[in-house]
This record gives sequence, structure tokens and C-alpha cells, in this order.
Amino acid sequence: MQSFRGADCDTDHYLVIAKVRERLAVGKQAAQRFDRKRFNLRKLNEPEVREQYQIEITNRSAALENLNDDEDVNRTWENIKENIQTSVKESLGLHEFKQNKPWFDEECLGFLDQRKQAKMQWIQDPS
Repeated sequence: MQSFRGADCDTDHYLVIAKVRERLAVGKQAAQRFDRKRFNLRKLNEPEVREQYQIEITNRSAALENLNDDEDVNRTWENIKENIQTSVKESLGLHEFKQNKPWFDEECLGFLDQRKQAKMQWIQDPS
């Protein structure tokens, strides 16, 4: 930061110059938030849906027991994860996000026009 005392700006303040370095960082959470699927877990409160989900998980876990023990741990984890996700999607479904109503409508535009006209009228005749 520098101040220039000799700069003639017709004021009693000094001219100040500063160099600013800025770094913009994108958060990891913001990037991951959009591709993540959310399941409707509230359906688990219903006894029929909970029972259906338990049956599906039991059937899929029984199919996982037949896998080879020689497989890679990461591949085994991917199989477990895929089975759980598909059973959740089939029995519970995805969470539906609320669509917000558009709040800026024709009524708001009318109020803005009235405000502009009142302001222009006040500028032309302030008394």
C-alpha cells in the first residue's frame, strides 16, 4: 500500500494506492451437492414400506454372500453400495424437492411502475 502526499486532488486527504491479490476457491461441498441423490426416508415410518425394504435388503445381502472372497475390497464395497442404493430407490423412491412459487410476478411489476412514476413526479416537482 502506498500513499502519495504530493497528489493534488483539491482535498485534505492523501491519495492511496493498494494492490490486492484475490483467490477464489470453490468448495468441495458445493460441487458434490448437485449430483447427490436424496432418498425419501420418511416412507420408512410406514410399516408396509419398511417391511418391503427389509425384504429387499435381505434378498440382496443373500446374493452378496455368494461373491468370491478373492475379489478386491473396493469392488466388494461397490457391489454392496449399488445393492443398497437400488433397493432404496425401488422401495422408497427419491425425495421430491419443493418448487418455489415465482414471487416476482405481474403484480410486483405494477408496483414497481407506480414507484417509478411517483419518483419521477417527485423529481420534477419536489414540493
